[in-house]
Amino acid sequence: MAWFQRLQRLLKHRSLDALDARRALGPAALEALKERIEASERLHSGELRVVVEAGLPLSYLMRDATARERAVNLFGKLRVWDTEHNNGVLIYLLLAEHRIELLADRGLMGEIDGLTWQRLVERMREQFRAGRFEDGLIEAVEAVSELLVEHFPRAAGEANPNELPDEPLLL
Repeated sequence: MAWFQRLQRLLKHRSLDALDARRALGPAALEALKERIEASERLHSGELRVVVEAGLPLSYLMRDATARERAVNLFGKLRVWDTEHNNGVLIYLLLAEHRIELLADRGLMGEIDGLTWQRLVERMREQFRAGRFEDGLIEAVEAVSELLVEHFPRAAGEANPNELPDEPLLL
């Protein structure tokens, strides 16, 4: 990447912070997302985690890391990979680059083809382009929930501990 492009990227990311993420998703949107995640997780054994980040940390920018690398790091750091049935899903949105990353643990990845994930990301991207972050994320939560219900339905009377926080994380 040319030095000028690197500088532009650095400035773009550093000009955004958690307040920008809060502006994109206000308190009502965060509560609505939390409620959708809670409702979803009553139907299946999976775990959903939503992360919205304004800009990449400086350490990522200095080494030209991608949004995907950050999402993979958060997938591990937030322990999305560490669920009982290996069916956690991370929905990651990087505002500075309008990047969307969906990461699913091995229990679900083996069940879903890449085209399904790609279509889901494209639907989210359309909502985000129009500035409808809440709508895009709720649509993503519902779509992922449908996949989890199909492949990991919760049996009647089956215990389903909440292994991950349901609140979206803003960084």
